[in-house]
Amino acid sequence: MRTIIAAVLLSVMMATSGIAQSKTYPQAKVSFEDFKALVADVEPHRAKRLIGLNEFLKMSEEPGVIILDSRSTFRFDRIHLKGAKSLSFTDFTQDNLAKTIPSFDTKILIYCNNNFDGNQIDFASKIARPGSRASNPIATQMVVQNKPKMMALNVPTYINLYGYGYRNVYELNELVKVSDPRIKFEGSIVAAK
Repeated sequence: MRTIIAAVLLSVMMATSGIAQSKTYPQAKVSFEDFKALVADVEPHRAKRLIGLNEFLKMSEEPGVIILDSRSTFRFDRIHLKGAKSLSFTDFTQDNLAKTIPSFDTKILIYCNNNFDGNQIDFASKIARPGSRASNPIATQMVVQNKPKMMALNVPTYINLYGYGYRNVYELNELVKVSDPRIKFEGSIVAAK
């Protein structure tokens, strides 16, 4: 009997405190349709703005150009292209972008982990290998034949910059050795050397 009374009291307490009440919330501020439409607009624009290292470096010397690094602050602090500005992709908002890139006309150069080879700690390649976690050896052998998917940060960075109104964006389109003498890095691990 005590157990029944305790259960009833617990139910009443939960109901009055709002724990057991079911709430209906509005739809999340997410639209896959908007994203698909944005990607369709971005694709031809981006295709004309993929540049090699030589052009990237030449553009980086122009007055007012911003090299934007959207990797995590931790990785940026460790190593980044000399002169780059940091704004982690997860911090992209209209206000944060306006503080980092005040004008929509600013020429913006972007790069990500998948642009550099030779430092898999700070520039770890973003690659999804389908089925790489399969526990069945036969399934693993079958999936190994599938092409890995490149999950580079450049693509969502470009799409989001475009969506926020920044159209003067150029993306490094080469896989560059970190030891290439034309590239200058800054950061805590560079200073430590």
